[in-house]
Amino acid sequence: MSPLLSESSKVLPIHRKILAFSFIGWIFDFYDLLLLSFVVASTSLTKDLALSRYDVSVLLGTALAFTAVGGLFGGALADRFGRKPLLMITILIYSIGTLLSGLATGMWTLLAARAITGFGVGGEWAVAHALVGETVPPHVRGRYGSYLQSGAAFARFFATVVGNFLAPWIGWRLSFMLSALPALMVVLIRRQMPESDVWLAHQALRLRSGQAGSEAPTTRHVRVVGEMLGPALRKTTTLAMAVTTCNMAAYWFKTIWLPTYFHEIRGLSLEASAQLLFMDQLGSVVGYVVFGFASDRIGRRPSFTLFSVVKALGLIIITLGWEAVDSSAAFLYGAMLLVGFGEGNWGCIGPLLNEVFPTQVRSAALGIIYNLSRGVQFLAPVVIAFVATRLTFGAGIALAAPFALLAGAIVWALPETKGVRLMAKAEPAALSSAPARIT
Repeated sequence: MSPLLSESSKVLPIHRKILAFSFIGWIFDFYDLLLLSFVVASTSLTKDLALSRYDVSVLLGTALAFTAVGGLFGGALADRFGRKPLLMITILIYSIGTLLSGLATGMWTLLAARAITGFGVGGEWAVAHALVGETVPPHVRGRYGSYLQSGAAFARFFATVVGNFLAPWIGWRLSFMLSALPALMVVLIRRQMPESDVWLAHQALRLRSGQAGSEAPTTRHVRVVGEMLGPALRKTTTLAMAVTTCNMAAYWFKTIWLPTYFHEIRGLSLEASAQLLFMDQLGSVVGYVVFGFASDRIGRRPSFTLFSVVKALGLIIITLGWEAVDSSAAFLYGAMLLVGFGEGNWGCIGPLLNEVFPTQVRSAALGIIYNLSRGVQFLAPVVIAFVATRLTFGAGIALAAPFALLAGAIVWALPETKGVRLMAKAEPAALSSAPARIT
């Protein structure tokens, strides 16, 4: 067998191509998920469809909840049929959901469209990170995972631009419809991107050992979940879920209502609100890059905790500390840069989950953990709306800070996986803090 791509001593053009396709898919994946949050504040969508703020919170939460369903099905099917075909299918699904969002006629049709979008979004993330994690050399897996995850910052940038500047001009319907165009990228992926050779080698081993065969999707999903909760992986699954869920809460408590918080609660213009959000996105891009290098050099855990603390500090300033800094644009911009920089810790999640789970459940584990953690955030917009009626909107969003700190603490219960090598062996391997080959 030829050497695996991940065994290369240097980064090759094919590694960059795999990253590029996965990166673009993730940008528009996350952009489609976020777009509703922005057009709600800047267009006539709520008036046209007779939506209340509670209705909007349900729509936002439904999309998040269905990312969990998409993560389970997309990840498990990618472990069975391959990373590449599922990457194409999930891109098509979230693009269809976005197109249907632009054709919605009321609450229920928009709810169905957002559910479809969420399903595709959940599956795409898992498949893309598994593909990149399995093909890049271990000494750059941290930074490549960060580069891929940084697509979230670009997605927020595009959602900000479209939501605050383009949507008020062309309308929310056309904004959604145009956002479905990334589905065309599937043609390029089909022609130019290779399959994960770690997955192909693993399938060959299963075939030779007699483990391969037809398996009903439902049976496979049950078996995968059972394996993740079995004795060998139960502790890893629980801890990885706890870290990701807390980090998700820190993100979504901040992201869901932030455009509304700046514009309607703090009285900022759409332009001023967009400028603050751009600072967040700029900080994120820098944070992802810095985190990737830091995690490959000093380790996943210390880097993750340090960035979590920075994020919590920025969140407290822009919420509970608003009155103390709102007279200075420099302080507000600086606080948003801190929040964005701290978001760089998301660069850890993809590589870390790749490194603690074996090949036979890797994509499913990525999809289930990441998207179930995101799916339970359907409560985030509702909780913030609830807190806002009793305290303030800022207090609701400020709940993100303690979740960030909790994630930074729990990560230390997982092993340090910097430098771990992945291979296509069929049996689960015991994890240790020393670099090793993980199946």
